[in-house]
Amino acid sequence: MSEYVLEIKNLKTQFFTQKGVIPAVDDVSIGIPERSIVGIVGESGCGKSMTAMSVMGLLRKPGKVVSGEILLCGRDITHLSPREHAKVRGNEMSMIFQEPMTSLNPVTIVGKQVEETLLLHQKISRAEAKQRVIDIFREVGIPEAEKRYYAYPHQLSGGLRQRVMIAMAMICRPKLMIADEPTTALDVTIEAQILELFKKLRDETGTSIILITHNMGVVAEVCDYVYVMYAGQVMEQAETFELFRNTAHPYTQGLLRSIPSLDEKPDRLYTIKGVVPNLLHLPAGCNFSTRCSQCTARCREEKPQMYELSDGHKVRCFLYEKGGTQ
Repeated sequence: MSEYVLEIKNLKTQFFTQKGVIPAVDDVSIGIPERSIVGIVGESGCGKSMTAMSVMGLLRKPGKVVSGEILLCGRDITHLSPREHAKVRGNEMSMIFQEPMTSLNPVTIVGKQVEETLLLHQKISRAEAKQRVIDIFREVGIPEAEKRYYAYPHQLSGGLRQRVMIAMAMICRPKLMIADEPTTALDVTIEAQILELFKKLRDETGTSIILITHNMGVVAEVCDYVYVMYAGQVMEQAETFELFRNTAHPYTQGLLRSIPSLDEKPDRLYTIKGVVPNLLHLPAGCNFSTRCSQCTARCREEKPQMYELSDGHKVRCFLYEKGGTQ
């Protein structure tokens, strides 16, 4: 693995509510190498977006990073002030949110919105900023870039709005870009175009990308490395090819079995039984124990650690403990 652009070490993010403490991110460690696309995958409510919000410094009360480190190019940004975080966001790292229509200002032309990011972080004239915006519009595949500069969000299709959001995230050439479910509301042809654009940006600009998704097909298409999260914890991590070839954790196996197959036509699609547990009332043992088909008495009583299966492939499951059954 090459040098890390972002390294998260034992991160714990909690929400302090009247009902109790919610461990939204529980001892998560993630490394994002240079020029890579890293996937964070899991069901809704598993802590993927909370991990990203912690990195971006966008948590608001009652949420708080209580321990761990977040290193951006070796610099600890875990406890920056809101003003210091604002200087880093958009310039050294950026984020694309799930729904571009709600992320864009409906009463301001999109060109000006992208331009604001550039003017905030770099000392250039408005004329130069406008030209840079038009150039990045072309780079991310927006047709008639000069014309689109003056368009309002409602005048653009979902795919074009998402490209505007990518342009906004890339305008300052950040070292890291986080994309949170960037293709959720798009049809499959536009989704494929956006994923190809991510690979192009990685290869041509050197920006590393964290891709947050629940779609294992998207992970297989573009990611170099994968972290599988469940109930605030990383359950399995591996290079993409290794994860799909030697799937270890019962939860990851369940996610892959849930994908419809062209070869098999079962009467009913496979689903993982049960639901993600309430984070206020997690099981005493493994977080996945209430849904796991291979659960033992020990799983219900003890919390497993991460065990290394091979170089870079780790899994949080007693089945893979030294001397355990595989």
